Amino acid sequence: MKIDKIQDGHGDEFFRSLLALETLEDCYNYFDDLMTLKELDSMIQRFEVAKLLVLNKTYTDIAEATGSSTTTISRVKRIIDEGNGGLLEMVHRIEEQDDRDLHR
Repeated sequence: MKIDKIQDGHGDEFFRSLLALETLEDCYNYFDDLMTLKELDSMIQRFEVAKLLVLNKTYTDIAEATGSSTTTISRVKRIIDEGNGGLLEMVHRIEEQDDRDLHR
């Protein structure tokens, strides 16, 4: 795992800070302070690409919907196929949450 390099206590504190976020407003405020808009937009775009890949959309459709390059789409596809499963797990959790919200 690539992330092993930052598991030194400081990384733990950072990830605990994410777990402490309670609302969408907390998230927006925290990430607005922590990251540039471009960095945050890149993360959001990759998540959207992952969602569309899980839905078996074509690279052309994904590029049109997200503005992502095929390089970015390929990178996210590789992460889904060969990564640790974290991104894929979050996509599935959000899908499940959306399904539950839809049926309320």
